[in-house]
Amino acid sequence: MSEKFDAAIVGAGPAGTTAALALAQAGLSVALFERGEQPGSKNMFGGVLYYTEALDRLIPDFWKQAPIERYVTKHVVTFLTPGSSFSISFSDQEFGRPPYNGVTLLRSRFDQWYAQKAQEAGAFLIPATTVHDLVWDKGRVVGVQTDRSNGVVYADVVIVADGANSLLARKAGLREDFSSSDFAVAAKEVLALPAETIEERFGLAGNEGLAQTFVGDCTGGSAGGAFLYTNRDTISLGVVARLNSLEERKISIAELLDNFKNNLVVQQVIKGSTLKEYSGHLIPESGLDMVPRLYGNGILVAGDAAGLLCSTGFTLEGMNFAIASGFAAAETVKTAKQREDFSGKVLASYEDSLKHNFLLQDLKTFRRAPALMANPRVHELYPSIICNILRGLFRVDGQPRKKILKLARKEMKGKVSLRLLVKDLIQAGRALLWP
Repeated sequence: MSEKFDAAIVGAGPAGTTAALALAQAGLSVALFERGEQPGSKNMFGGVLYYTEALDRLIPDFWKQAPIERYVTKHVVTFLTPGSSFSISFSDQEFGRPPYNGVTLLRSRFDQWYAQKAQEAGAFLIPATTVHDLVWDKGRVVGVQTDRSNGVVYADVVIVADGANSLLARKAGLREDFSSSDFAVAAKEVLALPAETIEERFGLAGNEGLAQTFVGDCTGGSAGGAFLYTNRDTISLGVVARLNSLEERKISIAELLDNFKNNLVVQQVIKGSTLKEYSGHLIPESGLDMVPRLYGNGILVAGDAAGLLCSTGFTLEGMNFAIASGFAAAETVKTAKQREDFSGKVLASYEDSLKHNFLLQDLKTFRRAPALMANPRVHELYPSIICNILRGLFRVDGQPRKKILKLARKEMKGKVSLRLLVKDLIQAGRALLWP
């Protein structure tokens, strides 16, 4: 295998496949490498693809062709304790109309469909192949080294989209070795339920879908959260936790998922379901502070490999960021091809394009959100305080009633000082409310 391509793309996830599709549509020769037996077999995500213009430009009205599960019209944030919960729910019928604000997906289906579109456009998919190194010539990346016999593949440019712990981005000197506090690990189960049960249980109709996030008892005090997304006849249920938090508490992500499923509130939600699939995934968690240098001589970095994931505590956006970055990488390569110049000077326009669209702007806007979500009181203390205050508000037991402020003072006493509460409120405000 010693062919020469215009572009070699490592990783057939949403970032890599987007770049492959866009370049192939433009008539460039593309090699798309995937270490799994097929695209999607090694990939896992929570379950929601939020709208991105890039996908609609590549495949107009893509939702008419893609294996979409449901259109997300309902968002819920739930504060969880072992026996109680408090939820904030928002529904919008506008989200259930094209071009759709967000759709639930199963990556095993979507990634295969998406890669097929890239192949139909002319991209050469090479599955079951691991790219373990870059090929250099005079300080420029000129190809990749695979685990196949005679496995060097040459290309004018390499687009690295090999996941959160990108080996190739590190070998290119574009990113440093991050600590365990910069990553989270997710574990997810896909649980089968009849479509009519899902719709009745979650208050949905037809193709409507739910995206729900949990804070509190779901992680047993570890920094992280949990999620539930409705598919056509399954639900995706999972937990996410910072690696350093798991290490400190000496607990595995699988144990957290089991504990979450045993929560009395969650048991009612998943009652009668059967396990269909289990998967795990590493997630870049530190936002803008984790974004590496995005380009070099003959190389670009996209998707999770570039740390392009935005978590606000209300939504977790990764797939739309990956698609948008893959599209921007392809646009940059097309310009470089026209100039026949794949130097870092030309490829630097890739970073400029990310600065001028929502990607780096959103990461900048929510730059303080990762620190907020790493605050242990957000997970251990405040969900229980909130639920206990509400329990006192709604309880009728023949005793004199108390107003909310008095209930709050009672719950906070000995648990959190007013000074610390104000400090945390300011942190939350800076992360989510004001610049």
